[in-house]
Amino acid sequence: RMDQALLLVCNELPAPGLRLAARSGSCHQCLYQFLAFVPPSNGSLTKPGTASVMVDTQHPLTLMLNSSVGDTELCKIQYHFGEFGNYSLVVKALTANTETVSCDLIINEGPINSYFPILFAFLVYMGILAVLIVGRLFMKIDPVRNWVYKKLNPRETDRLINSELGSPHTADSINCDPTPHSWSTASRQRLHSLDTFRGLSLVIMVFVNYGGGKYWFFKHESWNGLTVADLVFPWFVFIMGTSIALSLSSMLRWGSSRWKVLRKILWRSFLLILLGIIVVNPNYCLKPLSWDNLRIPGVLQRLGFTYLVVAALELLFTRAESGTWEAPYPALQDILPYWPQWVFILMLEVIWLCLTFLLPVPDCPRGYLGPGGIGDFGKYPNCTGGAAGYIDRLLLGEKHIYQHPSSSVTYQTTMPYDPEGILGTINSIVMAFLGLQAGKITLFYKDHHKQIMSRFVIWSILMGIISAILTKCSKEEGFIPINKNLWSISYVTTTGCFAFILLLLIYYLVDVKKLWSGAPFFYPGMNSILVYIGHEVFENYFPFKWKMQDSQSHAEHLAQNLTATTLWVLISYLLYRRRIFWKI
Repeated sequence: RMDQALLLVCNELPAPGLRLAARSGSCHQCLYQFLAFVPPSNGSLTKPGTASVMVDTQHPLTLMLNSSVGDTELCKIQYHFGEFGNYSLVVKALTANTETVSCDLIINEGPINSYFPILFAFLVYMGILAVLIVGRLFMKIDPVRNWVYKKLNPRETDRLINSELGSPHTADSINCDPTPHSWSTASRQRLHSLDTFRGLSLVIMVFVNYGGGKYWFFKHESWNGLTVADLVFPWFVFIMGTSIALSLSSMLRWGSSRWKVLRKILWRSFLLILLGIIVVNPNYCLKPLSWDNLRIPGVLQRLGFTYLVVAALELLFTRAESGTWEAPYPALQDILPYWPQWVFILMLEVIWLCLTFLLPVPDCPRGYLGPGGIGDFGKYPNCTGGAAGYIDRLLLGEKHIYQHPSSSVTYQTTMPYDPEGILGTINSIVMAFLGLQAGKITLFYKDHHKQIMSRFVIWSILMGIISAILTKCSKEEGFIPINKNLWSISYVTTTGCFAFILLLLIYYLVDVKKLWSGAPFFYPGMNSILVYIGHEVFENYFPFKWKMQDSQSHAEHLAQNLTATTLWVLISYLLYRRRIFWKI
């Protein structure tokens, strides 16, 4: 099957037989898992004992052969098998008394290159990009441009549309009938890099949610570590915080009352949470949805609550007047005026640290951050997530949280665990606050591109240093490992570091040098809620999904997932052209 290889074990040793066990390289401090019993040879080399097993090809495996009597270890081999490969492991004695044993791995049939479809897809999209670039160059020729405009009669789309996760906008909050001047002025001031950043995060999120071609690096990490799929949600939270800073400042500057803005914040948060619970709920797949199995946490629920806290915090301390604040330390002028916000965020982080490392969890070590199951050599099988999992199960109930966490395959965990649980929401608020800080930088250093970009660089370096200290530059051995399931603080600082760098690059290309319009990511970024909910609701419907000829092919899965993702980009583009935007 996909991500598997065939291994034939040939045992030329006399009785007793052998026990074959394996441990995945992605499974930290895991127990070896029994694969097969290999019978002994009948004394003739022409008829060795054999056993066939399927082995995983996603990560390196450590194979261990023990004697079935006394459990004596005979040999241990570490190898990264290739997909659909055919291998033989020959076990034979080098001496007559079988005290010295050799284990030789032989490749009977070579594996396929399962990454070739990614290269092919990349070349296809690069070809499409090249065609579009050539077409754009032709459009600069006056006769060609005039002919195309005459045929198409395009309409200019006004880009002053509020990002639904970016909080209220001045145009629709202050005046129901804004003057043309106010629209055009705000439109020129809008940072397209924010919509591009949001759209890029959303497109990757749609792709990985649809399966990511079934490649392991497009799936969430089983526990500690970071994959492509683990980047997009915190980036989405980050850019939501950035938009909050810009939009709230704009609303107050235009004279909207704080109570009116607060009501809109509460309403939007309520709608996001409601949509997450009722419309986008993964427990639908278990049976008809009822309160008995309703998943309470979720992506939209966390976005809604995070938005509520960060937007309310910003509303409480932001100032309506424009201009810079005369700080005793000019380098901190985007921080010192908001010291109460920083105190609040630091207090939240202290709460997270205290609950994570000091809360007693029944039958689990205090401060446990592991996956449970067969991890930590099987000592704590029911301690998945430590305090975070315990709080969710205690307050929400096991049936109201996610039933199939990413740790269930590799670590064979049996406890339900929700990656969008209660405790992790604290650090998602911290992540949004980092995005809020990026928004304040653009406000304080408005139109001073070098200062804005230098601040982004400083913040990315600071986040990187904190991550290096917390993790000791190690996947497993740090004080607080990077963990998406726990939303650990090192996960926030690491993805925050990448977010500042990515925003810096997009800001430079889109808003400073104007070398890139932000397309095609700009379009889904303008309709993010519609695209997110739409891709969840219509996930199993044609043309986003169809019956495959070979369901064990990465190529077919990749083609289907890329097609579905591209369709949502095209849909968002058509909606943009027709000026249809779903706002909350």
